[in-house]
Amino acid sequence: MAGIRVTKVDWQRSRNGAAHHTQEYPCPELVVRRGQSFSLTLELSRALDCEETLIFTVETGPRASEALHTKAVFQTSELERGEGWTAAREAQMENTLTVSLASPPSAVIGRYLLSIRLSSHRKHSNRRLGEFVLLFNPWCAEDDVFLASEEERQEYVLNDSGIIFRGVEKHIRAQGWNYGQFQEDILDICLSILDRSPGHQNNPATDVSCRHNPIYVTRVISAMVNSNNDRGVVQGQWQGKYGGGTSPLHWRGSVAILQKWLKGRYKPVKYGQCWVFAGVMCTVLRCLGIATRVVSNFNSAHDTDQNLSVDKYVDSFGRTLEDLTEDSMWNFHVWNESWFARQDLGPSYNGWQVLDATPQEESEGVFRCGPASVTAIREGDVHLAHDGPFVFAEVNADYITWLWHEDESRERVYSNTKKIGRCISTKAVGSDSRVDITDLYKYPEGSRKERQVYSKAVNRLFGVEASGRRTWIRRAGGHCLWRDDLLEPATKPSIAGKFKVLEPPMLGHDLRLALCLANLTSRAQRVRVNLSGATILYTRKPVAEILHESHAVRLGPQEEKRIPITISYSKYKEDLTEDKKILLAAMCLVTKGEKLLVEKDITLEDFITIKRAYPGASGEGLSPV
Repeated sequence: MAGIRVTKVDWQRSRNGAAHHTQEYPCPELVVRRGQSFSLTLELSRALDCEETLIFTVETGPRASEALHTKAVFQTSELERGEGWTAAREAQMENTLTVSLASPPSAVIGRYLLSIRLSSHRKHSNRRLGEFVLLFNPWCAEDDVFLASEEERQEYVLNDSGIIFRGVEKHIRAQGWNYGQFQEDILDICLSILDRSPGHQNNPATDVSCRHNPIYVTRVISAMVNSNNDRGVVQGQWQGKYGGGTSPLHWRGSVAILQKWLKGRYKPVKYGQCWVFAGVMCTVLRCLGIATRVVSNFNSAHDTDQNLSVDKYVDSFGRTLEDLTEDSMWNFHVWNESWFARQDLGPSYNGWQVLDATPQEESEGVFRCGPASVTAIREGDVHLAHDGPFVFAEVNADYITWLWHEDESRERVYSNTKKIGRCISTKAVGSDSRVDITDLYKYPEGSRKERQVYSKAVNRLFGVEASGRRTWIRRAGGHCLWRDDLLEPATKPSIAGKFKVLEPPMLGHDLRLALCLANLTSRAQRVRVNLSGATILYTRKPVAEILHESHAVRLGPQEEKRIPITISYSKYKEDLTEDKKILLAAMCLVTKGEKLLVEKDITLEDFITIKRAYPGASGEGLSPV
């Protein structure tokens, strides 16, 4: 009998694509998901004899090997699926054979080469059938990335557009973002990001063998979306100067960024800020099959010294002293959450995991962050991998203000310490509305449970119990040192103050506000009010001072007074950044020594003129951009 060989292969792209939810990928290769069977039809040179065998080989990455689980050799079998790759005959009609192949739910993801060996009567025929791409599978219950809700899978895996929330806590804005994970070349680019990582460049075989693990893959992507340690995708810029590149505010999606990175031969794309990094990372992880969403945290702490507080040093006008202030509180910060099991931590920590590609602090020597279990953050288990202390501080640090004196002494100033981690937001499933998920990250601020969690976090980090609201310890040279005695909250002053906007703050117009002061006692008081204002970036980094004035105020018993404030357009127009943000501060010095700091962040509105064009209409209207 003549030898047998494969003459043609039908990858059944339409059938497999529908079954694997991959029909939207425009790739020439078949795209399937792990842990699920897919079919292909082979045309043979003659009918297959019952004694003849088909042996398949799949391999991915360089120097593929069975020991590293990057190669598998298996033959058709009538037995039930085992733990590895399997093949089964589905149907046979004369010279046509349909087979079903299945990967294990823990298979390495990536591009595979499929080969076949037909054996008959000591004659063998080998043929490369072609390449296919294997992705994570949120539809497979045995896959670590399994997500039970079909509505959530549609949103967090298959939706190619979304909303990113920005602005300030009391004025949250929605911006559309095109993730575009099914656009031309995007899947190839996402796989290239993995291959361009330092880990792959140094040891490609080992790197590929680790790609079965969503913890490993997401950690690599977190590092590669920024360009600080490698030729990653996006270069960050927070100085308000974007020469030679694109302002972060001008991007409206990930596709143009990823395609530019590829066409530029992997040169980092200029420029990005947190929402750009998060948008790109969401595209990559959804493309690879991991359910991912974008999350915005308002009043987000950047705790550089890991003491779980943000220390801000100011002068007598409430102006931030940049040389002394290492920590910061951003108006907002944007990161990602991805859904998968934590085999390294245990089932209690399965579910949403924080990932952050914005290069803020190094994690194990590389600018990346996560995955950190959201459950671990809420419960104060900050000792667990990865980067728990940093994420915990982002949402739960205390905001402590110090007045710095000329003799280099400092004094605690009363201010709102509980402003960190507000309105943590993400897009709703199935609609563009905003969902507040703050309660997933922390218990109600000031509650007994929240204080217990904070005490637990301190103990986990430093091996001591917190006494009161905060314990002040600073790490130095890898050691834990007491920085001060246990810090008691600043004495609540006998006056109260707040800024009130008198007219909507519009770009191109003067700003009109008032500082409202109230005497909380039954005795008259004198207050020195030092006012300052500055244009700022969304990280609250000051750009230029636009207000500096002082007032002496007498408050009668229980009296309230307003100090009017006007900042002309000519004062701020030259120094306003694209963020269009201004920070006002009032340092209120009561005669008997009490000090109160009042702050307000203002975002100026853009308005455009719209002329009604329909017949018979006249007049103009103002509409916010």
